[in-house]
Amino acid sequence: MDSATASTIPQTSRAPDAPPPADSVAGDAAVGAPAAVAVRKRHTGSLARRMMLIAAGWITILLLGGGFALDRTLTDMVEKNFDDQLDYLLTAMMASTEIDNLGEVYFSRPLGDQRFMEPNSGLYWQISGEGHEAYPSRSLWDRTLKVDTSYTDTDIHIYNSDQFKGEPLRIAERSVVLPGSKTKWWFAVAASRGEVDAQLAKIRSILIWSFVILGLGLFMMATMQIWYGLSPLRRVRLAIQHMRTTGTNRVTDPLPLEVQPLVDELNALLAHSEKQAEEARTHAGNLAHALKTPLTVINNAATAKAPDLADTVIRESGTMRRHVDHHLARARAVGRRAVGHAHTPVCESAAAVQRAVERLYPDVRFDLAGNRAATVAIERQDLDELLGNLVENAAKYGGGSVFVTVDAEPADKKLCTIWVEDDGAGIPEADRSRIFDRGARLDTDKPGTGLGLAIVRDVVAIYGGKVTLGESADLGGLLVQLALPRAS
Repeated sequence: MDSATASTIPQTSRAPDAPPPADSVAGDAAVGAPAAVAVRKRHTGSLARRMMLIAAGWITILLLGGGFALDRTLTDMVEKNFDDQLDYLLTAMMASTEIDNLGEVYFSRPLGDQRFMEPNSGLYWQISGEGHEAYPSRSLWDRTLKVDTSYTDTDIHIYNSDQFKGEPLRIAERSVVLPGSKTKWWFAVAASRGEVDAQLAKIRSILIWSFVILGLGLFMMATMQIWYGLSPLRRVRLAIQHMRTTGTNRVTDPLPLEVQPLVDELNALLAHSEKQAEEARTHAGNLAHALKTPLTVINNAATAKAPDLADTVIRESGTMRRHVDHHLARARAVGRRAVGHAHTPVCESAAAVQRAVERLYPDVRFDLAGNRAATVAIERQDLDELLGNLVENAAKYGGGSVFVTVDAEPADKKLCTIWVEDDGAGIPEADRSRIFDRGARLDTDKPGTGLGLAIVRDVVAIYGGKVTLGESADLGGLLVQLALPRAS
């Protein structure tokens, strides 16, 4: 688009020769700051430490819970076995007890356990009755079991007792009325808990040491698992370091499925950066080539002291300025594409371009139709420049009518098609490919630079779209089909 048209279309970007904003100056100053100022590296902690803490926490919780459950289970089993022995002895006592002629109890056969005959052996029995002296085992010697006779135990009753100093007891007792006697007798069997407590202490010691060894083994396994599991990340770091030191441009090492997407994205980013660098080199070379000829013309005219030197300088400097604007437009499009996807309403941009071009061509009839809600993933300034060049060319080279149709093919979910039609002479099919070249012009009678369609082709290609030329079925002139990516 010519400079006159460009000045009437709203632009938000800074002019090339305008002074940089304050923020930019401050940023440049920060970049040029002394290297002695250290940049603090921010991070969110270590992955290995997080995984180790999670593993340690779960291992600790599971071992403590499992150890407690196993301890209670084994303790209950040992105590139940001990109580079953007391129950067996108590049953044997009642089965062997009879009443003599005086109403006293005696054993019709002796109990089989020899410990009942040894004083302070740790195993005792005693029979008590109302109005009768207690009938104890020999192992009690001069001691007596304290039995609560105020209540009746029709079923066996087992409990712990500390009535013997230094010897905790486990007592099983039961009250019963023997045949041939009206007296209620209390049978009691007591055993020292020392043996049971020793067994339980041994069991707990084995459990503790076993779970400590198991926990250490699990911690070591978790450490090895974390070290081995994170090794692909170390390989990626070494591969990137290798790229930086050797100049390779891709990470090609085979990696696990979980890490490969990250490497694919990294390789895609590297490819994108290479493409941008190559585009920058191409732009620089093209600009240098474009400026070389005008500079040579000016230099030759100045050397020869040509009488039309001033006109030559003005003409060639204008040519250089147009080339600079062309390449700046491409550079802006590349930079904006790298930032991210934009959301630009097509009809708003087309209406703004229409108002600007109407001031230059007030006799041309414009018609804007189509999907008012269509949006494309292109920055507003770039879309204004694309439509401005196409609409201005249609108004300049057409016969007086310009139609703009937005989203002409709504069935395409990826690309939004914009049609720009005019009623001019059109472009022969043989010339449609070369018309996009820089400086190419078919009608040299009208003013222009031949860069408008070249800018359109380059900017559209940068955004991943496409532009084609055809013949308008309604107006008979040129039809420009502009396909741009839809905004997601």
